Amino acid sequence: MHASPADLAAARWPLAASSETDWLRELAADDGLTGFMPPPLPDAAWVLHSLYEHDVGPTGMSFPAYLHAFLNTTGTGREIVPGLDPADVFADPTDPFARSAGEHPGPRWHRLRWAELARRTGDPVAAGGRPPGHGSFPSLAAAAGGWPVGITAPSEGSLDRADWNRLVDLLTAHSPQGPATRCFAYYTPLVCGAEDFENLCVRTGRLQDAKALYDHPDAEFSGPTNLWSHDRSWVVCTDYDLWATKVAGPAPLVESLLADREIEAVRLP
Repeated sequence: MHASPADLAAARWPLAASSETDWLRELAADDGLTGFMPPPLPDAAWVLHSLYEHDVGPTGMSFPAYLHAFLNTTGTGREIVPGLDPADVFADPTDPFARSAGEHPGPRWHRLRWAELARRTGDPVAAGGRPPGHGSFPSLAAAAGGWPVGITAPSEGSLDRADWNRLVDLLTAHSPQGPATRCFAYYTPLVCGAEDFENLCVRTGRLQDAKALYDHPDAEFSGPTNLWSHDRSWVVCTDYDLWATKVAGPAPLVESLLADREIEAVRLP
């Protein structure tokens, strides 16, 4: 019998002491409830969580309005927006709440760069230098009464699987021990059932197995809240409330993020 991805992740990332986060608590001057947000070490960049656009493009109907219309329409095969099949919007059109955060939304969707959407809307990628989140692209949300059906808002508190895998590749390339680099992964209690706020969930493993963390059974969302190398030369933070993941570390690592063609990263003041 083959082990499931979750079983493999659990086996490769055993529990570590909660005290491994003590230095992060001091570094971030925070309790880490939504994530330990590091300062530059000495540099930093934000990896923007993926946006996707449907072939029909953005519509004049917001997702909440579309959901309301779907739930009040008999027959799940009926098109509410011409050219937009409900199956393209919902992972399971019989369950409109079943949306797989972090996974590619489907064959009729393509990646939309934040920079391109910013050019269309006139909104800055990060207003006032604030971390990307619910306040991003205010004109887009205001025009439709919410994000329009046809463009997916970024996943909150979770990188896409493809971006997570690419980030692990770049971290590996800029770690002296490469794939053998020893790491720690922290999961906020908010993604672990919000039950134990005293004994923080920390796991330890090798960077070569970090892609498996995306399927770890500890998390209700995808990927750890923080990942850092044993030598503390770099720290990754995917804040529970944000639409971007901060990577703090040496300048060559940050420059590689900014120059990468697969992920989209920006520097913020």
